Formats: sequence, C-alpha cells, structure tokens
Amino acid sequence: MYDTPISLQECCVDFICDNLAALCDVQTSETTHDKFVFKDSEVCFHTDLSEQLLVTLGEKGKLNDESLALFDSENTTLRRVSIHDSQLSLKGLRVLKGHRISELEITGLKGVTVNDVISCLGEWTLSNLRMLNVSNNTFLNNAKFCVVVALSKLRSLHSLNVSYTEFNKHGLEIIAEDLPSLESLDISSTPISDISPLKKCKDRLKSLCMYNLQLPSSDETASILCELSHLRHLDVSGDALGQSFITVHPAQFQISAFLERTAANPHLRSLDISGREEVSEQILRDYLESHKPMRFLGLSLTKACEYAMFTPESIEHNSEIIVTGEGTLEQIMEALRRYVSRAVYVQKTLFKLFGFSSGLTEPREDIIKLVLPGMKNHPRQLGVQMAATACLYNLTKGELGPKLHPSCLLQVVGLTLDAMENFPNHQQLQKNALLTLCSDRILQDISFDRFRCAKLVVECLCSFDDSSMNRMSVAICSILAAKISTDQTSTLGSKPRYMRKLLQLVKGRMETRIIDITLKFTLSALWNLTDESPPTCGVFLSEQGLELFMNMLQALEEVDNDNRVQVETKILGLLNNIAEVKTLRPELMREDFIMVVKRLLHTKHIDVSYFAAGIVAHLASDGEEAWRGIAGMQRADILEELSEVVMEWEQPQGEMVAYRSFSPFFPLLDCFDTPSVQLWAVWAIQHVCSKNGDRYCPLLQEEGGVDKIHRLMTSYPADTNLSQISASILDKLNRHVRSR
Repeated sequence: MYDTPISLQECCVDFICDNLAALCDVQTSETTHDKFVFKDSEVCFHTDLSEQLLVTLGEKGKLNDESLALFDSENTTLRRVSIHDSQLSLKGLRVLKGHRISELEITGLKGVTVNDVISCLGEWTLSNLRMLNVSNNTFLNNAKFCVVVALSKLRSLHSLNVSYTEFNKHGLEIIAEDLPSLESLDISSTPISDISPLKKCKDRLKSLCMYNLQLPSSDETASILCELSHLRHLDVSGDALGQSFITVHPAQFQISAFLERTAANPHLRSLDISGREEVSEQILRDYLESHKPMRFLGLSLTKACEYAMFTPESIEHNSEIIVTGEGTLEQIMEALRRYVSRAVYVQKTLFKLFGFSSGLTEPREDIIKLVLPGMKNHPRQLGVQMAATACLYNLTKGELGPKLHPSCLLQVVGLTLDAMENFPNHQQLQKNALLTLCSDRILQDISFDRFRCAKLVVECLCSFDDSSMNRMSVAICSILAAKISTDQTSTLGSKPRYMRKLLQLVKGRMETRIIDITLKFTLSALWNLTDESPPTCGVFLSEQGLELFMNMLQALEEVDNDNRVQVETKILGLLNNIAEVKTLRPELMREDFIMVVKRLLHTKHIDVSYFAAGIVAHLASDGEEAWRGIAGMQRADILEELSEVVMEWEQPQGEMVAYRSFSPFFPLLDCFDTPSVQLWAVWAIQHVCSKNGDRYCPLLQEEGGVDKIHRLMTSYPADTNLSQISASILDKLNRHVRSR
C-alpha cells in the first residue's frame, strides 16, 4: 500500500541527530568555541554516512558551530558538503579545512562572507574543488565593498552559483579570466547588467543561468548570448516582482530578439524564458524546429505554455520536450520541481495546482512531495503559504488521507503547523490549516507534536468567531487533549482565556437549545483537558463552569434521548474529573448539585449512571464530616443507592470510557469503611480490563494495582460482590500474561 519504508541507515542518522546530548560530550575551550565530540572516540563514519548526517542535522535545524565540530576529519569524511540556512561562524566552518571537498553548497549564511568560506578550505580543496554554490550569501566586506578575488583561487572549478548575491561585472571579469575550467555559471538576481565579459569563456561555457537579470539593449545582449556557441542550457527567465538588485533598464532585453536568431546556439537542449514578455506561437515553433536537441522549455508565468502545440492532444506535441507552465498538471509539477527557490513562481504555480487538485480521487504523493519544498523554502511568504495549505487540504482530504504514507503526512502536518505559527492573524490560512488537520487519519495515526498543534488550534479558536472554524478547532482539541501528557493538558487547560472560550461555546448552545456536533466536541475537549489535571479543573470552577453545567443538565430534560445521553455523559465525565481532585470536592458539596447527580444515578442509561456513580463514590470517599451541613443529604443513604445501582449494571458491549492511569481509583480501593465506594472502583477497573486488556492489564500491573486487588479479595468473605469482581480482574490479568 505504501512506498518502501525509510532505510535503516536513515533511521540511525535520525536517531543520532535527535539524541546528540546523549551520544556526545561538550568540549569547552578558552581559545575556540564549545564543540560536540562523540563519547566513543573511535566512532568513524564513511563518506556517505558523514554527508547524510550533515544534511540531516541541517534539515532538523541542529547544525551550528557545536554540532559541525563532529565532522572532524579523524571521525568523518566529506566529499560533497551541503549546508543551507544554518547559524555558523568562521570558527565553526574551519572544520572543513581537514576534508578533501569536491562539491560545496553553502547557502544562506548570516555574518560570514563568501571569502570567509573560501578561507576555511584546505589546500587540496582549493586546488580540486569542482562545484561551488554560495547562493544567497554575501561578498561584502566590513567596508561594504564587494570582494570576489578569492574565487580566482579555485582553478579547477567547473560549476559556480553566485545567485542572489552582490556579485558584479568586476567579478564576472575575474572568473572569465581566472577559472579556465568553468562550464556552468549561475548569476541569477545579481546586480549584473552587462554580460560582455562572458565572451572570454564563450568556447567553454555550457550552462548559464541569468534569472531576473535586468539586461539592457536587446541586440547587444542577444548577440553576446549567440556567441556562446557551446551552451547546452540557458535560463533568461524573469518575474513580475523584480527581485534583482537594480531598477529596470529603459531598453530591457527582449526575448524575441534572441529567439529570432534561429541559427545560433545549435547545441541548446534547455531554454528557460519563463516570466518574460509574450512571444508568438510561430516564433517558438520556428525556434524549436531549428533546435532539434531541445528537451526542456521553461514557459511558466507566460501565456505561451497554453499554446496548442504544447497540449498533449496536439499533433505537434513533442513528448520529448519537458515544459514548465500552468497549462497542464504536468507543466505545473515540473514548475514546482524546478523553481522551488522562487517565491513568485511557487505561489502562482500552487494557485493553478489548487484547481487541478480539487477533484482528485486517487492519492498523489508525488504531487505532495513537490508542494512541500516550496512551502518549506518560503515560510513567511503569505501568498505561498495560502496556496500551499489550500493544495495540501485537497491532496489529503477524505479518502485520500488513509492511502498516504505516514512519513508524508508527518511532513504535511509539520509545515501546516509552521504556517499557522507564522500567520496567526490570517483567518483564511488558519482555516486552510484546520481543514487539513481535522482528519482522523492525521489525528489518530500520525505521530507529530500534538501539544504544539493543540496550542495553535486553541489560539485559533480564541482568535476568530467563525462557526466552521469553531467546529474544526474543538474537534481537533477533543482528540489531541486525550493524547498529550497530563502536564501538557494542564498547561493548555489552565489558561483562563482558553477555558473561557470553550465555556462560551457551551453557553451559546445552551441558550439557543442547540445540540450539535460543535457542542459535543467542545464538551469532549473540556472532558479530556480536565482529565487528571487539577489546575484545569480549578480554572473550570473559577470560570463558573459548574453553574453552567448544572444549568445544562436541567435544560437537557427537554431533549430527545440520544442527544441527551451523549451530552449528559460528557458533562458528568468532566464533573467526575473534578470530583477526583480532593481539594476541589468542597466546591461540589452542594445540595442542588448532589440532587442532580442522584437523579442521574438512577437513569437507565449506563453511560450516564456510571459517571454519576463515580462522582458519588469520590465525594463519599471523604468521610462523614464532609457531608455535614448539607440539608436533606445522608451519606449512608446515598452509599446504599450507589451499591444498588452498580450491582444492577450489565457490562456494555463496547468500551465506555478511557483512562490515562488507574491512580484516581487507588484512593477509592483503600476506603474499607465504605465498600460501596470500592465496589464502583473495582467495577470500573474490571470494565476497562475486559474491553481493552492489551492496554489496561499491563498498566494495572505497572502501577501497583494488583496488590490492591489482592487485598480486597482477602478482606471480604468469598461470596461478596467485591470479592467476586476482584477475582474476575485477577483472572483476566493472569490470562493476559499467559497469552503473551
């Protein structure tokens, strides 16, 4: 059903990255920076493993001076180095000096210049480096001068990428003169407006990328390009935002002037004219006819991609030529693959993808994997995130989600949460995110940071007053609150602002007498947030939750049975959580409250009766003193009713309730002066152990509950209900142990 699972090596590398503190020591030095060293000094990683570890540390945001120190040449071997957007200093980068590096990608550094990077390379690397990518770095020195002379040391360089830097015409002159092996050059989005120095390397340049350069003089630029007779790939694409360093030239290069020279550049196999002015279908047809080796044509952000000659139905369609654009799904996918670093392209392509993805009936993990990199690359571009979150919903919704690999959905969730975090005040983006997250497949089956998700979703709930967003938010919270730790539920539920919003939703439904899915999810969320969380229970009471719930229970008397039972069960489940907290029980010792609980204790619906009985058991466990002063309430009478009710129950077919632990039951099991309290506790333990033995039998043993059950058996005559239920629990435990 799924693709091949990740490799064992990948699992191991992930484990190392996630557990650096356990596997490494921090070595402190007065002369250098602190650095990680492996605790096992004999650790030795081969080249592939070293390079994969470096990349994975970067992807996880854990690459810094300390962790880069792990790549000492005595323990690791690096040939191809890939570092992107990491917080590194000149001191940290000096570890590269010990390696023989043939390919170096080091982009998006802050506070380190390209010349600094080159100064950190060893002599072998300086003499033999074949590929260098320093995109989105700086060549400016402290005096803010563009210094590129260090590049001339790299005499063996075949490929150079200086895109999105201050690289200028002077730098172009230097590399054209001093790098005799240079075949591939990327000067995209640099201040260069004159490419005439390239004539000096016209006999060796095979690939030239000039995306978003503002090039003057159509004839002059076209003539220079035509002189580059060995070109295999040429990118002269642009975009509407003008991301280059200078303003538009009054006599800007026109692509038509170049395409009309059909005899030039005979070896061209790849041409990108995306985002440039429109060219006629005839000009393109003539150019392709004279360039039979052509295998790629970039036409994104142009109407040319919709020409008939590029549609699969056309008799002229050449399936050997890959085209980027927005005319077909194939063009869109290719655009997402190639233009991941270009925010404008990603945004407009994703906008078109949304339409294509709306009606998909089969999972397209291949498309998702093209959406995610663009989304990751532009986390703070609202347009990209809006379009991406909308597409991800289309690609994961309904029946598609269960057919997608968990690792793919995990990435979807991670980037969706990033988008929520980066744009907390944008309603439509938040709505897109909720639509994706509100999926049983994601919420139940995928292991992600559920606490982070719950926190973002509750913030969203508090920020917007939108009925569909409210419904999705409380649905997500109701599930996640049961899956996060008790400390995390306390952190979340104890914020008065969050509690106030949830109770406000309940109050609104009560006042309008509406029982809908939003109310049910809200009650479930509150129930799960208060589970074994005294702080949350306390905030619930301080925000007048008890009065609201008592009013709800009275209002429910007029409601039909099915809805009534569901809502009463959730309300009493939450109130049972409060009753478990000894310090809060005095708040519940009110005649009006106990009368309501007593009435529900005798209902024919076991779900409701069960939680009403739990409340009674917990309140009664405090002893006679706690009941004094409650007019008309006798503890002995209510205990007798509790015993009668419990013994009338029959085990329901399904699991009626879920517990985090058995700790709320143990104080009740010790109430030997009130057997009816113990009776409710052992019945509850028997119920969950019967319905879900794999979860609860080991849990009861781990938490020391077996000894307490044994003690109950030996403390009462063999024919009592307590003894019989206790024996049944022990029998289930024994059978569970034997079956494993």
